[in-house]
Amino acid sequence: MFKEKEGLFPGIHKFAPRKKVGMLLLCAVSLAVFLWVVFVDKGEAQESNPPIGNRLFREAGQKDNSTTIESVERTNAGQSASTVQPPPPVYFKGYTLPPGNPCESFTLPPPPADKKRTGPRPCPVCYLPVEQAIALMPDAPSFSPGVSNLTYIHEENSEKPEFGGYPSLVQRNDSYDVRESMSVHCGFVKGIRPGHQTGFDIDDSDLHEMESCRGVVVASAIFGAFDLIRQPKNISEYAKKNVCFHMFVDEQTEVFLRNSSELDGSMRIGLWKIVTVHNLPYDDPRRNGKVPKLLLHRLFPNACYSLWIDAKLELVVDPYQILERFLWRKNVSFAISKHYRRFDVFVEAEANKAAAKFDNASIDFQVEFYKKEGLTPYSAAKLPITSDVPEGCVVVREHIPVSNLFACLWFNEVDRFTPRDQISFAIVRDKIMSKTNWTLNMFLDCERRNFVVQGYHRNILEHWSSPPPPGATEIVHPPPPVPDETPQTSSNVTTSSSVTEPLKKVPSKRGRDRKKHHRKVIGNFA
Repeated sequence: MFKEKEGLFPGIHKFAPRKKVGMLLLCAVSLAVFLWVVFVDKGEAQESNPPIGNRLFREAGQKDNSTTIESVERTNAGQSASTVQPPPPVYFKGYTLPPGNPCESFTLPPPPADKKRTGPRPCPVCYLPVEQAIALMPDAPSFSPGVSNLTYIHEENSEKPEFGGYPSLVQRNDSYDVRESMSVHCGFVKGIRPGHQTGFDIDDSDLHEMESCRGVVVASAIFGAFDLIRQPKNISEYAKKNVCFHMFVDEQTEVFLRNSSELDGSMRIGLWKIVTVHNLPYDDPRRNGKVPKLLLHRLFPNACYSLWIDAKLELVVDPYQILERFLWRKNVSFAISKHYRRFDVFVEAEANKAAAKFDNASIDFQVEFYKKEGLTPYSAAKLPITSDVPEGCVVVREHIPVSNLFACLWFNEVDRFTPRDQISFAIVRDKIMSKTNWTLNMFLDCERRNFVVQGYHRNILEHWSSPPPPGATEIVHPPPPVPDETPQTSSNVTTSSSVTEPLKKVPSKRGRDRKKHHRKVIGNFA
């Protein structure tokens, strides 16, 4: 064999010059290296990049939990197997403020001793500066106890025309049996896409823009031209660019806004994007208002957080500061203020009847129904729950399955019984909390009055003589926050900024007039 190889090289030298032999050998070696790189590295790349079957991500509000990867390794006998589990999902677990932060030791001062003003009033609230609040926005969703997969019932071929589907009592009871995977009634039952041929219909262009909202939504609604547009104030440039401000109106309100020269072809008034709703599902404007109030997670399916404010309110604090103060700092997914005076559902029901808020027989029927289900008057036995009655004009929440379930079931009660959502709040909350360890933040009403200023309905303003009382249209807002210049650090919160001083509000000089008109009952729209 060796001799055959020796004879090969002289043959090559015979047919080619010596210099060209070296070039020929170099080309052969290069070709061999190229083929090795192509075939060997390709096989290694396929082995080192297995198909990805599980990935948890949260990109601008999107959440995706895919199925578990199972990789089975079989032995020669084909009997043993092992399962490779993906990394556990990441959830927001809250944070603590830096030591010495003014908000850590902040306590409410005693109310001012003003015998002439005994009604509800705002109180100081310790907000973080806007930059800090934005920096602390969670990059992962909160954990959803009890339910992780929530879908909504669709009844396109149902003979029932109801917007909410009117679930049977059996279906209603089943919806309170909280479990990991659930399907519940949650409005829009006649269509797959909320707002498209479902009742509460919205133009496709507006729906597309709403679906593109990924992050924070601030929403309100005016039906029946009952209120005036109130522009948010003290809003940061970051919030103006990144928060979706949407005002829902009916066709009547749109006509009123156009006739008053407030609305043009851009469908925008200041920060508000005006969204016209067609084919309203209810004859009662109060019920129609509950659709965007409680079902924002359906109208904005890709949003992470929402802030609902009634149209009679003017927002005067940046949305990120509100979210940080009432959700993220408390590590909760739902926040609503307590009623400033009443904390018992039965007392609230009697007050609604006395003020002719709704038909008395309907209110009595609803309360008796809840009594049979176990609702009792509020007492110290319910602590740490401090109230059964919310002041429902502001709702702050994160869009995760459990808070969405609460909103759906609360809406179903409003759809089944009276639109007075303060009466149905406690029964829904207690049923869900009895099945899970979910909690919500019921903060003080005076804190709510710190970041929203209550105005007057349009009919009241129009009945005032000209000019109206100064306190009615010109509201003195809190001064801009004054930061503490002492830098603070923390292992849990990486920030060098400081906390703003509590905001203080200057009372209007026409406090008596404001109180007098605020307490006046206006038909069935209050």
